[in-house]
Amino acid sequence: MTTGMSRTPIDTGKPHSARVYDWLLGGKDNYPVDQAVAEHLPAEAKIGALQNRAFMSRATAWLAGEGIGQFLDIGTGIPTAPNLHQTAQEINPAARVVYCDNDPIVLRHAEALLIGRPEGATDYVPADVREPEGIVKAARRILDFDRPVAVSLLGLLHFLPDEDDPHAIVRTLVSTLAPGSYVVLSQGASDVNPERGEQGAAEYRKGGIRLALRTRDEFARFLDGLDIVEPGLVTAPEWFRDTPAPRPEASGLYVAVARIP
Repeated sequence: MTTGMSRTPIDTGKPHSARVYDWLLGGKDNYPVDQAVAEHLPAEAKIGALQNRAFMSRATAWLAGEGIGQFLDIGTGIPTAPNLHQTAQEINPAARVVYCDNDPIVLRHAEALLIGRPEGATDYVPADVREPEGIVKAARRILDFDRPVAVSLLGLLHFLPDEDDPHAIVRTLVSTLAPGSYVVLSQGASDVNPERGEQGAAEYRKGGIRLALRTRDEFARFLDGLDIVEPGLVTAPEWFRDTPAPRPEASGLYVAVARIP
């Protein structure tokens, strides 16, 4: 099931991180302004986008296999198969999934593509992560926050500079979750290949997009008070559970899955 939503004009005059990400994944739902940013990013950016997507699939499959039947994906981006709901509902057809993004083009595709199994539910919330209370309020139409929910913020934290207080955003989201819930996070690293990281940040800045890469210790702060699931805070290709290990490769993307005690 999906809900009806109003249309918001798409601004094709300036790049958006969701559409740059779409280009990096090989998608076609982007515009010349997005392509101009993406084409000048280091090759590692495309690798990182693919690694982020693969981590999402592995983490979602593991969570669904652990009995999690509710998912809130914030910063979902333009739909790219397999989407989170497809992965979750492949394992648990009754899984309920709510997506959230602030790019109108994602909304347009959500209405057409984010259709889940009839046993479950799929919904979309057009909202900004900087307003977490509003996201949770809207998600309650579909999700029961008195039961465990898995909240994903993937490829999003590094677009939240410190002045947006991303740690407070994560704490607010965590505070709404029942014990046994999970958070799934990824964050671009500033201390793996600093030169390439700064190059990528500079290209995003030219397009008016702030990139806030962080060290491993800075990323770990998002997980304070949570039980980090093995294998812990690692790079994207190093995270796997109950599946064959991904092919070893360099990565500038930190990831973690953590449980609400």
